Amino acid sequence: MEIVFQNHDAPVSARMRRRAEQLVRKVAKRMPRAVDATIRFQQDGAARRVEITLHGPSGRRLVAHSEGRYFGTALNEAARRLGQRVGHTKRTPKSRARELVRRKTA
Repeated sequence: MEIVFQNHDAPVSARMRRRAEQLVRKVAKRMPRAVDATIRFQQDGAARRVEITLHGPSGRRLVAHSEGRYFGTALNEAARRLGQRVGHTKRTPKSRARELVRRKTA
């Protein structure tokens, strides 16, 4: 999976980029066949904004953003929101049946 970083008037450290990449990869594990992700850091005065866009199969796009005083807190909140959106994706009857079989065998 390819991850693209975009900085809009925001100095972002290498450590923050690694942390963002780890969070996105963790969320992407829950989304089958994730294609790529874009992480956008923006700074406007004292406000910092992080937006994460995760592209899935067949053009499905999940977007989550958050604002905060620091990039770390905004990144955590955006990743949490993205994780919630991944959890609410539509499941097909076939995938639901597989899940039931896994629960019965476990």
